Amino acid sequence: MSFKLIKNYRQSGSDRRRTGSDFDLQPTLLGDLIELRPLRPQDFDALFLAASDPKIWEQHPESDRYQREVFQRFFDGALESKGAFAIIERKSGRIIGSSRYCNLDPTNREVEVGWTFLEREFWGGNHNRELKQLMLDHAFRFVDRVVFVVGENNIRSQKALAKIGASFLKKAQLPGADGTERTNVVFVIAAKSYRAVDLGAQY
Repeated sequence: MSFKLIKNYRQSGSDRRRTGSDFDLQPTLLGDLIELRPLRPQDFDALFLAASDPKIWEQHPESDRYQREVFQRFFDGALESKGAFAIIERKSGRIIGSSRYCNLDPTNREVEVGWTFLEREFWGGNHNRELKQLMLDHAFRFVDRVVFVVGENNIRSQKALAKIGASFLKKAQLPGADGTERTNVVFVIAAKSYRAVDLGAQY
């Protein structure tokens, strides 16, 4: 597979890495199968269509996110984050999911990748593999670590993260969409370990 960064990338050397403060949280990333571009307000209907399958959210702490009102909160938060993407299948041109960069820590050279979902037909296959590689390749040009925060009961995502080289870091009590505290599990992957593993698993 070949990957291209469409904009916001000028390097004076192919191996030169910039500082964390240079991190562009919303580039446009192009792979063979998918394109990631900044999420736009007019994407709501298409993204909600992709998200309206209850099985996508059955292990998620917010398991009712397939409902329009609940998804609206998710979508509004994605726009406010200024790090969210629409994931577009290049063959059909349609939106099939979303992900985002958030909680950038330039001092510690760390960023979070999360809030990711794909239509179920793209789980565990080449589209999902390409999504991981696009986002992690971009992140590791600027930071040394990527963290992932998943629900304590989201075993599917936890197992998949382990398969791409992510290690358990800690449990954390974080507020949910309704304001109540929920137990989450934090995983971390370093640039070195990422390059040493196969990226075929879904998370």
